[in-house]
This record gives sequence, C-alpha cells and structure tokens, in this order.
Amino acid sequence: MAGISLVGDFAGVYRASAQVETPAAARLIQTSALTIGYEDRGDPQGFPVVLLHGFPDDVRAWDEVAPALTKAGHRVLAPYLRGYGPTRFLDAAAPRMAEQAAIGQDLLDFADALRLQRFAVAGYDWGGRAACIAAALHPERVRAAVLIGGYSIQNTLAPPRPAAPEAERALWYQWYFNTERGRAGLAANRRSLCRLLWETWSPTWRFSADTFNRTAASFDNPDFVDVVIHSYRHRNGNAPGEARFLDMEKRLAQRPMIQVPSITLHGADDGIARPAPDSPEERASFSSLLARRIVAGAGHFVPREKPDAVSSAMLELLAATR
Repeated sequence: MAGISLVGDFAGVYRASAQVETPAAARLIQTSALTIGYEDRGDPQGFPVVLLHGFPDDVRAWDEVAPALTKAGHRVLAPYLRGYGPTRFLDAAAPRMAEQAAIGQDLLDFADALRLQRFAVAGYDWGGRAACIAAALHPERVRAAVLIGGYSIQNTLAPPRPAAPEAERALWYQWYFNTERGRAGLAANRRSLCRLLWETWSPTWRFSADTFNRTAASFDNPDFVDVVIHSYRHRNGNAPGEARFLDMEKRLAQRPMIQVPSITLHGADDGIARPAPDSPEERASFSSLLARRIVAGAGHFVPREKPDAVSSAMLELLAATR
C-alpha cells in the first residue's frame, strides 16, 4: 500500500452546499500520478464510502447523498476526477489521458493513499465505470457498490459497433468530441455546452443557475478539455491509451463479472438512454446483484435529482454486508 501523502487543504475554493449537514473538509492528497482534490465528511474512523462523479459534474453531485451516510456513522469521501476542480497531474509533461483503466486506477490509488483497505463505492457516468472496474478487478477491496447506470465496463480493443439511430443521435457529443472542431468547441464553450448536456440528459430536472455555476468552476481545470477529448476518443478507437494500462484494458475487454454485493440504479428519464424495465444482460454481469431499480422522476444525474434513492441503496448494501 502506498503511504499517505497529505498535500494540504484548499478550504474556501470549493464550498459545500448549505444543505449539507456535516461540514466537508476540502483536502488534497498525492498519488503516483495525480494530486487529487477531495472532500472528507463524517467520522474519520467510520467505514469509508467513496462517491465518484461523472462528466460533466463534480463533487457537488453528492451534497445531498452524503448526510444520510455520515449520520449512519460512515466516512464519506468524494474525489474530483482527473481533469476536474483542483485535481492536477504531477508531471507537467504527462499526456492528459483519461481512458477507463486510468479512471479505475485513480480510484484504487486514491484508496491506497488514504490507506483504505476496504471501502464501499457509488458512482455514475465516468465515476460509475471506475466503480465497476474496481469492483470487478479488485473485489477484495470493495465491500459494496451502488452503480448508477448499471454495468458500464467497455471493450475498447474491439472496433465499436453502430447502435440504433436514435441511440447514435443521443451520443452526438461523443462524435463531436472526436473531431478537432469538437475540441475547439469544448474549449471555447465549455460552460454552455455542459449546461446543455445537463438540460438534455435530465429533462425533468429544474436546477438553478447557482447550482450549475458552483460545479462549472470545476470545468475551468486546465486539463479538462484534453481529458474529456481523450476519454471519448479512446473509447471509440481514435486515440491511443497509456501503455501501462494495456493489460488492464485487455482484462476489461472481457467484461469481467462483478462479484461484490451491488445495487444498480437507472434514471427513468435519462436523456442519453431510457432504461428498459429489466435487463437480463445486465443481471448476467453480476453474481451478487441485490436489486436493479428504475428511479422515477430522475434523469442522468440521479444523485442530484433523487439523492435518497442513492443513500438508501448504499445503506441497504452496507447493512446486508456487515
């Protein structure tokens, strides 16, 4: 296990929502590749729960999920993914890559730096994929997983196959990011583009300008554009990955089963893809799936729209795995 390396606090830069009952300590910690910004709530001796945000979002996604977990005695940790908020690459010359294996390894490196032998994890979008990877490849480390969006590990080695036209239309931003015009568009319009994604991915969610702006500051990270572009190009075969992750990508291409106790959540109104009432294919990817739930009244941003659905699922899993 890597030794703990606490770099410092950045209190006052990113503040928690007024609705958070337990004040969040804003911290930085160093891994072999990154200085990771994160928020730390609850009892330092409580069982750790790591909450992972997606694109385009940040740790504010968990502001209304964390209180129920800390009230139950858990330590709640919410890191900023690479390319977001205060998280930075250690090596100024390192390529700004963000393939799925890198995001999954970042989670494990974060846990190692904090000396977390075991932890529970919840995530959605990019964070959900990182949670899937950790649960699939390192079940001895993950006690329980709440996976918003379900099983999302990708086969990045095989040529991508076309989906139904309506599904392809919903993924327009990915095709946009696979062009240089898309890179320039994200760089020039990162806030307006990301706000459009919030609106279209969660069409029934009425968020305030203040809610968006508090998170949009994280998109000003100098690595945000490069990280986002690499993520969407790599998964479509249009950008190389890091050599150190090739073996992991080969394992992930086999779509390994998740054996840790899990609950999957799907927003009923997700603007990217509305979930089917049931999915035998998804169920087959788990050996210990406690429940698969469609969350009514939620789109893509389930932790923000229906936080109780997330916190209750995590508490249910933790109770079942004592």
